[in-house]
Amino acid sequence: MVRFLVVVAVALGIACGVTQAARLQPDAVNQAQFSEGEPKGVSPMLLKAQVLLDRARFSPGLIDGRASQNFTKAVAAFQAANGLPSDGKLTRETWDKLAATFAGPVMTTYETTAKDVRGPFTRRIPARMESMAHLKRLGYRNAREKLAEQFHISEQLLGVLNPRAGFNKAGANLVVPDVARGDPPSPIASFEVDKASRQVRALDAAGKAIAVYPASIGSEEKPAPSGAAEVRRVVHDPTYHYNPKFAFKGVKTKHPFTIAKGPNNPVGSVWIDLSIESYGIHGTPDPGKIGTTFSHGCIRMTNWDAEDLAAMVKPGTKVDFKDETAQDGQAQ
Repeated sequence: MVRFLVVVAVALGIACGVTQAARLQPDAVNQAQFSEGEPKGVSPMLLKAQVLLDRARFSPGLIDGRASQNFTKAVAAFQAANGLPSDGKLTRETWDKLAATFAGPVMTTYETTAKDVRGPFTRRIPARMESMAHLKRLGYRNAREKLAEQFHISEQLLGVLNPRAGFNKAGANLVVPDVARGDPPSPIASFEVDKASRQVRALDAAGKAIAVYPASIGSEEKPAPSGAAEVRRVVHDPTYHYNPKFAFKGVKTKHPFTIAKGPNNPVGSVWIDLSIESYGIHGTPDPGKIGTTFSHGCIRMTNWDAEDLAAMVKPGTKVDFKDETAQDGQAQ
């Protein structure tokens, strides 16, 4: 009886996944129009809005087709930049402005390559930082994780969009968001780290936000700095060096150690070194946690957003830390 129930539950789960995939067919998302009310679950309208925001560099963080804090903040930032009331609510006027930023299809197809599936992958990554130090590289765990990050999408939604796909085979045709942002404004005049809204804003010479990204910014235990700083250098594919004076929770050793390069390294795929000792802006192995948790003091962003910002800065670019007024969430 138990075996029968398990089989039924699995069958229902597959059926639900197929049904959801049918709702999210490329044409359904590409042709989605604004409708009043907050959609339940994964919505073609919200998925389209998230892709448009991502392309316009008002990043919603991880694209998942759902209403979220990061999505609301991205909408508010887009509204503010376009002279609209910045309440974060997706209104008809906001939708029309957003839809005007890109006339092409937001969902496209992608054929996996031999490079996508070849790796090298790091199948098992330990939770403890001391144990990570024994690995030769902290690569993606598998091709699915690599592809999801390439298209700024959650692994779960990538699976829903491609319920029968073989992610480990070259030549597979996948449905993915078109997140091509085009050439970044280079270089920007400055950027600011807003602790209250948990956002990083790239600014032009007039102080207007031309790119806004969600971020995890410090904690009560390890607060982010205040005041002004500047970029010293940008390091792509960085190693991570742990100093015992950091005294991070969960790290038991009193000896320094180094964690090898890779996108699942604690600082992700890029490190923007700041003029404040031991502080920087960097990527993350956990894009779904950005903006909803705290950090160990530095400014943590998704790998793709950190890389986008890194392409806009240079040594000497000014950084302004805006002090927060309130905090919520949990330290990470």
